[in-house]
Amino acid sequence: MEAFLVSTGLVALAEIGDKTMLLAIMLSAAWRRPLPILLGILVATLANHGFAALAGSVLARFMDGDWIRWVVGVAFLGFAVWALIPDRMDEAPDRTERTFSGVFWTTTAAFFLIEMGDKTQVATAMLAAQFQNLPLVVAGSTLGMMLVNGPAVLLGETAAKRLPLAWIRLAAAAGFAATGVWILLLG
Repeated sequence: MEAFLVSTGLVALAEIGDKTMLLAIMLSAAWRRPLPILLGILVATLANHGFAALAGSVLARFMDGDWIRWVVGVAFLGFAVWALIPDRMDEAPDRTERTFSGVFWTTTAAFFLIEMGDKTQVATAMLAAQFQNLPLVVAGSTLGMMLVNGPAVLLGETAAKRLPLAWIRLAAAAGFAATGVWILLLG
């Protein structure tokens, strides 16, 4: 259960103000079709974080306890710094295909690709390496993504204007740093 809760919390905190959250807001504002957007985010996140967790689990099998502890701990300290860097989206989504299927597949593809190499994907890989529980890490990281992106889709642009993203970004950085220190010292 610890793997699920830690994955949910860290990914949710890291996702606030992230480029995928901004994409969710942009898609919602452009298409006003929340159901296919939410389903697209869910499918993309399950696939992306499933691959990331599998990669992290495989990595952990090739490293002994001390190496994996140092790699994961230092990675989380890096995520702490990375979380302080705001993401920006420069392009508006295409408004041409507004069918349920078109919105769903566009959202799925966009989220899957934009999440590649993102801090939440890398964090999912490191969490899977640390906890060695792929299903709980993927479920937790996916829930964390949905806890942030769901309201972003439902609230659209209003959410971006009212959330104190700088403070939330600091909270995410603190969470990553605390996790990194915890793994290095106690892991």
